[in-house]
Amino acid sequence: MTDIETVVLAGGCFWCTHAVFNRVRGVQRVVSSYVNGLGPRPDYEAVCTGQTGYAEAIVLDFDPTTVDLEVILDIFFATHDPTTLNRQGHDVGTQYRSGVYCTSNAQLERVSSYVKALNASALWPNPVVTEVAMLGNCWAAESYHQDYYEQHPEQGYCRMVAAPKVGKLQQKFASWATEPRQGGS
Repeated sequence: MTDIETVVLAGGCFWCTHAVFNRVRGVQRVVSSYVNGLGPRPDYEAVCTGQTGYAEAIVLDFDPTTVDLEVILDIFFATHDPTTLNRQGHDVGTQYRSGVYCTSNAQLERVSSYVKALNASALWPNPVVTEVAMLGNCWAAESYHQDYYEQHPEQGYCRMVAAPKVGKLQQKFASWATEPRQGGS
């Protein structure tokens, strides 16, 4: 049996990040979640205030024999703006920060090196401000946030924000794109 690896990605609204990674070959499970905040189990309304310290994120379980962590990171950094602090498009606040939250020290070293190389490459005109840290507390978001894009593809935000990110996956990473998992997560 293959060991499954877990990494947590925060790239703005979790509906978008979930929609992208629910279509990546080798990804086993995606759970929209609230991570690395303060206090007890949060709910969506509390997180939206920006006062809890929690970020909207996805917990991503993947098979490293099928898809490498670097491929996951390539897709992640290509499908959101890692150079804007606490903001993705019109979504503003610490809850929409860019972050990679690691589940082992080895993973933390790999992600830190990856981000350092991104900044050295000058791929973007501004530096990458993605938070790279160990995963602290983590809570699954409410059930209605799970597989949101699959359930509401015609909803305005999904059409205008999530769909272009899914399109970028399908174009730029076609060899990694697959049909969404049945039942989503």
